[in-house]
Order: sequence, then C-alpha cells, then structure tokens
Amino acid sequence: MKAAPFAYHRPESVKETVDLLDELGDDAKILAGGQSLVPMLAMRLTHFDNLIDITRIEELIGIDRIGDEVRVAAATPHAFVGMDDEVAESVPLLTLATPYIGHFQIRTRGTLGGAIAHADPAAEYAAVALALDAQIDAVSSRGTRQIAAADFFTGLWETSLQAGEILTAVRFPVWTGRCGFAIEEFARRHGDFAIAGAAVAVEVDGADRVTRCGIGLLGLGSTPLRGAAAEDAVIGRAVADIAAADVGNLAIGALEDIPSDLQGSAKYRARVGATMVARAWQAAIDDATGADDA
Repeated sequence: MKAAPFAYHRPESVKETVDLLDELGDDAKILAGGQSLVPMLAMRLTHFDNLIDITRIEELIGIDRIGDEVRVAAATPHAFVGMDDEVAESVPLLTLATPYIGHFQIRTRGTLGGAIAHADPAAEYAAVALALDAQIDAVSSRGTRQIAAADFFTGLWETSLQAGEILTAVRFPVWTGRCGFAIEEFARRHGDFAIAGAAVAVEVDGADRVTRCGIGLLGLGSTPLRGAAAEDAVIGRAVADIAAADVGNLAIGALEDIPSDLQGSAKYRARVGATMVARAWQAAIDDATGADDA
C-alpha cells in the first residue's frame, strides 16, 4: 500500500517548526527519522494532512556533555549515538542499547528523539531513559520545559507532550563511581521488537552495598515501565545477599496488565521478562564490582 496524500514541510529551525505546529494544529505530525511513522502511513494505520520533517535542523543534531549530563539532541541518529565516544564513556547504557534497535539501516535513519517520542513499550532508548532518570526537553511557542522520563510515557504511543510542543533533546545523567550497566532482551529474530527485556543500571559502595539502582522494562506493558519494586528492594543491601532471580521476580511480580498477543501469553512474557531482568542485573553487578575482570 501507499500512504494517503499529505503536504510535506521542511523547516530550518525549531522556531519555524513550532510556528508551523501552531498554524496547522492537529492536522500536523512531526517526522523525525520516520522508521515507525512511515510504515504506519504506508499501511494506512494512521494519516496526517501535514508532515513536518525536522531531521535537517542543525540545532536538533548533536551530542554534548554539559556538567553532569549528556544532552542528545532529538534528531541525532541512533548510529551516531552508538558510535559516540562521549556517550560510551558517560552513558554506557545507551551504547549497550543501540545494537538492539532494529537493523543497521534503521539505526542509520532513525533518531533518538523520534524513538522516545514514539513511546513504543518495547523501545530500548525509552527503557534506558527511565532507568537513568533522564529529562526530556520540550519546546513550543509558549516556551521551554523539562519533563522527567518517569512522567513522559502516558499510554500506548502516547506521551505528555502538549499540543504544539516538540521534543528537542534528552538529557541523560552521568553516573559516577562504582557503576555497572547492562541490557538484555529476547526477540524471536534479531531486529524484531523485544518480547521482553530490561535495561539495568546499578551503583555500589566500597563495601559492595547497592546505593543506587534503575531498572527499565521493555515489552511488559502498554508503556515503557520501570521495575520500581525490585529497585526499592535492593537499595542498601549487600550484593552477595541478592539473588538475581529474586530481582527478576520482584521487578515483574508487581506489574499489572502484562500484554498477551501473538508473540506470547502474558504468563510467558512475564517469565521471559523476569529472566531478562535477572540476567541484566547480574551483568550490571559484575560490571560494577569488577567481576568481569577477575
């Protein structure tokens, strides 16, 4: 099939973009890479009279370390994120997540901001944003605001972005000290959307007690989720006293409305999810404590 007719706009600045959104209203949609939107348009699962392509706006492309944050501009392609030395040094969980995103063609065209704004429950970057307590920059003609990742994902493919507002960047905190990071996911084929997965970040002190933990979950609800019950349970405890399987069961056991579809039943998805959390937890702990180097 082919997409229904639409008008194509290519603004040259963020200001021009938000002005277009104000002018066109609900008949307009931001195009930021198009790796999700274009197939949906082609299959006529959705339609907009106007597409606003932001992928060539220079101020929306780039990666910068600003204090204790790494700011990734919205139209920065996945491939750039995955290859960036600053990201690898300061936000390694992003680097680890990038190879799981589709295939290299998708990573070349797709953008970090587009992936976050699309709010797919199986999106790797969304899980990373949740695990690391990222902040989303949003701009409209009314001004600029920051939205915590925890408040950003509101429903299936829905976010807290307001009318006339666009995502311009995502700010990822830089974790320092004895930290470890890992991502695990299960898909039927490489490049498919994950049936279930987890992105884990953990910090331990000199006595190997957990001082900070973030667990982002993929494919286990109508939105990207966080394994808050497991996070709360491990804080302050010695690593040696924590069983990886228990972390997985705690993260999944507190979830409601795990989806059931052609990929698997809710029970199957929960079991896979618990295993992915356990594996990612153990890998992150090994990374933080230096067990991988032993």
